Amino acid sequence: MAGLDETTKIPTEIKLHQKSRILELVFPDDERFELSYEFLRVFTPSAEARGHGPGQEVLQVGKREVGIERIEAVGNYAIRPIFSDGHDSGLYSWDVLYQLGSQKEELWAHYLARLATAGASREPGQAPALPAKAPTGSCGKR
Repeated sequence: MAGLDETTKIPTEIKLHQKSRILELVFPDDERFELSYEFLRVFTPSAEARGHGPGQEVLQVGKREVGIERIEAVGNYAIRPIFSDGHDSGLYSWDVLYQLGSQKEELWAHYLARLATAGASREPGQAPALPAKAPTGSCGKR
């Protein structure tokens, strides 16, 4: 979590739309975001996907068809989606959800570029995840 304080925008509505696989969020001032289940799964804030520091991220692949079975409240500050692929360790605080919604287009474009660079796919049947390693090169020695 980036930090919750008196300026944190708190959703006034959270709706799961199972048929379209969309999580709808409404924030004060009628700001609305629609985040696909795939988007939420790809951008999980869990340590198993984000790592414990820069360079430890794991590229999430094959998540196009992922579902959300249910959402659990975590105190008064977050939700925990239970995904159909078994992932359940991501805590999405209000500030994280707002950031994901407000930066959705840029985040998604960057993700698609990373997939292309890795030669990976959004389609199910891929390996569970790929390390987001920097390209390796020669050190000049033979």
